Amino acid sequence: MVKTSAPGYYRMMLGNFEVTALSDGTVDLPVDKLLTNTTPGEVKKGLEKSFETAPLETSVNAFLINTGPKLVLIDTGAGALFGPTLGKLVANLKAAGYQPEQVDDIFITHMHPDHVGGLVDAERIVFPNATVHADQRDADFWLSPENLAKAPADAKGFFQGAMVSLNPYVKAGHFAPFSADGEKVPGIRSVASYGHTAGHNIYVVESDGKKLVLWGDLVHVAAVQFEDPSVTIQFDTDSKSAALQRKRAYAEAAKSGELVGAAHLPFPGLGHIRAEGKGYVWVPVNYAVLR
Repeated sequence: MVKTSAPGYYRMMLGNFEVTALSDGTVDLPVDKLLTNTTPGEVKKGLEKSFETAPLETSVNAFLINTGPKLVLIDTGAGALFGPTLGKLVANLKAAGYQPEQVDDIFITHMHPDHVGGLVDAERIVFPNATVHADQRDADFWLSPENLAKAPADAKGFFQGAMVSLNPYVKAGHFAPFSADGEKVPGIRSVASYGHTAGHNIYVVESDGKKLVLWGDLVHVAAVQFEDPSVTIQFDTDSKSAALQRKRAYAEAAKSGELVGAAHLPFPGLGHIRAEGKGYVWVPVNYAVLR
């Protein structure tokens, strides 16, 4: 038994842009204990309907956008911060035909370790020619030594992960935080979706009339949160705001039919949603080969 999979990348076209979903690996999450505003019984019921159990093997995805003039990476995976089952993003980037040195800009949805850890390798900058962008509110929160000092012991790792990942880029002059929604490079714009963290953003990618909305952490468990968008997770900084952002994004995606990409939906994390009753149904993209 070989017990290995193919390289973790999936490529598609969005108008004139090339989109490559990159897998950083998977991690087992005790979602029956992590999901909030629900009960373990309801979580178990939702998982069983999708033939899943807890702990749930959960994908960590990032998205590489080649606009032609720019090579843009949305999130970077966990690097070495979450254990041996993650940290595969750079290997999959290379398998997909690119090198880290080619990345021009990196946009971070938020500064949790599984989204920023891939920025560094043993405190060495992995993407030497890239400028890293994130919301100023997230930078102010997660990169603050004062906030680290007063954080509970079980939360300090989140601050330390953000600092070890971002500070080398700050020192190198390769960090450019933003404070308002808008186009960041031609065809890619940020939209504030505060709640999961103080500065969580989604990114809207548009080319030739086609749209992809990259949700970051607006969803963690498809089997539960699409049926009931009010279900939150312990990682939310402000669970009420996070639930509101989730409901808003789901309704918009179902109404418009826009393509969606999410960090923790099963790889490649790309698909559409449709409304069904009081909830929604996730429809993964049809597997297709570029010709």
